[in-house]
Amino acid sequence: MRKNLIQHFILALLVVISFTTYAQHSNDEHAKSEEKAWGDLSKGERKAEIKKVINHHLLDDHDFTITHGVSFPLPVILWDNGLQIFMSSKFNHGETLAESNGNFYKVHHSKIYKTDAEGTITMDDHHHPTNVKPLDLSITKNVFVIMLMALFMFFIFKGVAKAYKSGPMPKGAGRFLEPLVVFIRDEIAIPNIGKKHYKRYMNYLLTVFFFIWFLNLLGMTPFGIGVTNNFAVTTALALCTFFITQFTANKNYWSHIFWMPGVPKLMRIVLAPIELLGVFIKPFALTIRLYANMTAGHVVLMSILGLIFVANSWIAAGPFSVLTLLLSILELLVAALQAYIFTMLTALYFGSAVEEHH
Repeated sequence: MRKNLIQHFILALLVVISFTTYAQHSNDEHAKSEEKAWGDLSKGERKAEIKKVINHHLLDDHDFTITHGVSFPLPVILWDNGLQIFMSSKFNHGETLAESNGNFYKVHHSKIYKTDAEGTITMDDHHHPTNVKPLDLSITKNVFVIMLMALFMFFIFKGVAKAYKSGPMPKGAGRFLEPLVVFIRDEIAIPNIGKKHYKRYMNYLLTVFFFIWFLNLLGMTPFGIGVTNNFAVTTALALCTFFITQFTANKNYWSHIFWMPGVPKLMRIVLAPIELLGVFIKPFALTIRLYANMTAGHVVLMSILGLIFVANSWIAAGPFSVLTLLLSILELLVAALQAYIFTMLTALYFGSAVEEHH
């Protein structure tokens, strides 16, 4: 089995090298022209270009870019008086219009708007597009990565579970994953939920921990995969925690919200709306905590790298590169820490939902 893993790793490495070589070869002349143009830019123009690159890295996209000049299109699925399905290659990275069943669509700031054959985008007084924006159900870069991550986690944990059939000792990836699973069970689930109910939630706690952690690590690659710094993704994760908490809560949970025992009746009336508001604040806090921390980490790292190009000096490149390396190591810790905090808070909410009456 170990021999097969080595063979697969070598094969994957050869594929990556082939893609990299192809990208380098096909973009030599383009890179030279950009380098010359970059040298002619003023400091303010360089800052604007770097800001544009950072925004592009943080935003979702309808193409999956591997490296500069190497990308593949993804399916665009729109609901506009019926389903409109086509590949994102029709947009040519936002430079051309896409036509589908006589309708024309244009990408503006990573969003798709309906337009005419000339690609007209009208703006209001606040410079916001007034064009009709169809319901976008596309398989974007983030959605594609989430699907890949779901498949990856399914097969890796299926393999780990299968390995235990041959004996109690973990093998392969299980040697790395088992201590983490035991840690989540013994240090997060049992202390916060209790031995009586923790097994009901272990599947979700393990899934959300490894899902967030693996996606955080992917976000540190140069492919621009920023799934956990997408507000919609963190909101969806927080809503999963919210609904599981509410639908599995016992009567003691609701009584402590609407009619707290041991509190004077007049105070119960005053505190009930506050406690009810806290029910909705908890998932909001989960959303903002993960989104803000991961977004801030990406922005800081890319901003420091951008300072090298703003300074346009080899003297500045050394210190900024070392600082970026140190912050990247710190970001590895943050990637695991944010997954741990999200899982810990989720376990706390589950524990409050199933707490027995004392």
